[in-house]
Amino acid sequence: MAPWWKGAVVYHIYVRSFFDSDGDGHGDLAGVMAKLDYLKSLGVDAIWLSPIHPSPNRDWGYDVSDYDDVHPDYGSVEDFQALTKAAHGLGLKVLLDEVLAHTSDEHPWFTASRDEGPEGDKADWYVWADPADDGTAPNNWLSVFGGPAWAYQPARRQHYHHKFLRQQPKLNWRQPQAKAAALTVLDTWLSRGADGFRLDVANAFLHDGALRDNPPIPAADRDRAAWAHASDMQRHLFDANLPETIPLLDEVRRRVEAHGADRFVFGEFSEEEARCGAYGAPDEGLHSAYTFVLLKARRMTAQLFKDHCETLAAHPQHWPTISFCNHDVPRTVTRLGGPEAGASVARLMLALLMALRGTILLYQGEELGLPEAELSRGELRDPVGDLYWPIAKGRDGARTPMPWRSDAVHLGFSNGAAWLPAAESHRPLAVDRQELDPKSTLAFARQMITLRKASRALTHGDIEILDTPEPVLAFLRRHEGQTIACVFNLSGRTARAEHPRLTGGEVLPVSSGDCEALPGGLALGPHACRFLKCP
Repeated sequence: MAPWWKGAVVYHIYVRSFFDSDGDGHGDLAGVMAKLDYLKSLGVDAIWLSPIHPSPNRDWGYDVSDYDDVHPDYGSVEDFQALTKAAHGLGLKVLLDEVLAHTSDEHPWFTASRDEGPEGDKADWYVWADPADDGTAPNNWLSVFGGPAWAYQPARRQHYHHKFLRQQPKLNWRQPQAKAAALTVLDTWLSRGADGFRLDVANAFLHDGALRDNPPIPAADRDRAAWAHASDMQRHLFDANLPETIPLLDEVRRRVEAHGADRFVFGEFSEEEARCGAYGAPDEGLHSAYTFVLLKARRMTAQLFKDHCETLAAHPQHWPTISFCNHDVPRTVTRLGGPEAGASVARLMLALLMALRGTILLYQGEELGLPEAELSRGELRDPVGDLYWPIAKGRDGARTPMPWRSDAVHLGFSNGAAWLPAAESHRPLAVDRQELDPKSTLAFARQMITLRKASRALTHGDIEILDTPEPVLAFLRRHEGQTIACVFNLSGRTARAEHPRLTGGEVLPVSSGDCEALPGGLALGPHACRFLKCP
């Protein structure tokens, strides 16, 4: 029998923006528990919670200062255990976002490493190095968030490495005691009821012990979309993404599995995917992983998805995790459809997401078709937005409060002043309005999840891309004698989908947009999709 996570739909909750139960303007665990019936009604199998640990919020929870507790904005350990018990009672798994590649600079491990100096017990729990002769950084590594990936610390007269903010020092997984402490974090939360984890920047656990310089990417090969980050001008071969990461991740998976065969751990891989284990088999590395290939895309093209499926096909034993949107990138509808895109694009992308092979990650509000929120610079809370404004506006446009009620203050997210403003553009898309409309994007999302879960071909089947020209993407999903053809028009104009496998099949009841059967195939209206049960 396949494990529960294979083919599952996991709902990604950005806790601080989901639902505020106590009026302090911040979402919390009690708020998640209050919406469990809604989550169950979607048909999802699990929820993934953004980091819940105490943090100074330099990077909004991705800078952990205490792995053993819950941030007071969110509640308590007891609240977490109550949530897991309630979720399990509804048949929902609970996954935690664990940030173990780095900590906050306020974590006691780091303060000890800094203050006790090179002779202290935790001296090498972080990545320290002497400055160059002129006092500059030890090598050319660059931070994802801007500038050198090193910060000088007078207490030790050394630099420490940080792949992100300087307040996020890199934990040294090469140090046995530091590694053991990090693995114990997993044990603690599994024993408290968690069913598994999403591992933040799983590609960055290890660094090169010799601190070799990263090589440059030739100018002609640089992605023009990567202009916002100087770090994208170099290949990250030595500050992260080492091949030795693969056996380490295998050890992490086995540690999680020791708590039960139904546990699940998947990872985030943002660069050099093949080199560091993003496409590993379930018995080599983590159970699953997602990359940023689809998250970074800026245009809907059939070739984009064909290329990604071709990459995955080169690793047939790997089970992927598929995501179009999360808390780090602009929302799917706006990013792929443009600023004027609406419900037709939202439904098309929901249909495609649910049709692909893998475990599906559905970001909160994606089921509503939410567009990216527009914020002023003064409203931003994301350090990345503050750094790169106005060229890039950061990640807050995808993190604004979930719209529950169209007629309520802060769209029903909170009775207090919300930590980020609710987006006015989300008002007509609020849950209460869509619940009343059987033709809403929310209703369509539920239909698509139901279709996926009812079909072994869609949840567990192989995928075969059919040869159709742009803007049509078509593929077959096959499993145990069942074959379903999935056809998508990724454009705003009518398109023909001609292929022998697209004729004569039974049209399944879930569809979006206009479609007409033609000799040799289909005529698809703008942003239309169809599912056919093949003979």
